[in-house]
Amino acid sequence: MVVHKGQGNVVNVLTASYFVIAISEIMAELFQYKPLIIIVKPLMPILLMVLYRYASDQRNILFFLAISFSVITNILFIPNDPQMLFFGIIAFMIHRIIILIYIFRLVKIRDYIPVAIATVPFLLVFFYLLASSEVPEESFVLLIIQNILISIFGGIALSNYIMNDNKKNSWLLICGLLFVALQFIVFIEKYYLSNLSPTVFRPIAMGLNAFAFYTFYEFVLAIEKSDDNGFAH
Repeated sequence: MVVHKGQGNVVNVLTASYFVIAISEIMAELFQYKPLIIIVKPLMPILLMVLYRYASDQRNILFFLAISFSVITNILFIPNDPQMLFFGIIAFMIHRIIILIYIFRLVKIRDYIPVAIATVPFLLVFFYLLASSEVPEESFVLLIIQNILISIFGGIALSNYIMNDNKKNSWLLICGLLFVALQFIVFIEKYYLSNLSPTVFRPIAMGLNAFAFYTFYEFVLAIEKSDDNGFAH
């Protein structure tokens, strides 16, 4: 991919803007300043889509679709309302499914046994938390699916890095671990310690969310720039 100087400058400005928005979101969550949260929470993934639009030559529709569901999820998670949380979990599940489909299309997995082995520890942790938490009945099945999806994501990221340590898989590993940590923090906040979760959980979750999506963007770009991405242009 050839990046012209003007295009490169735009990408640099958008990248800096993304992290400014991310820091603003973290601070807004820390001080629970709702007006700023309402603005920057959906703005962050929107800005990432604009950044990908300028930085990528392929501009794959699955990237835009996955991040669009992140926008919807962020909006639904703003109000502290059980019904909005339920719909947010559905949107988040769809987002995770699209992300996994996208990764399976980007990563050539020749042996699924390492992926299965690497997935098991994540499953054990998340299902232990699920079994020892007070989860609303209407959200139980959705959370099981969520746990399975994020565990597979973590398993793919970990096994690919162990089998082949390169730039693409390094970005994927960082992304996978950040998303696993995000799922862990959100679950602890919403369900495991729902009655006494400290306010610090929310800014930590937002920080993990911002860096996880940025590393996913970097992983996608690294795959697109490689000669063996095997992806249809």
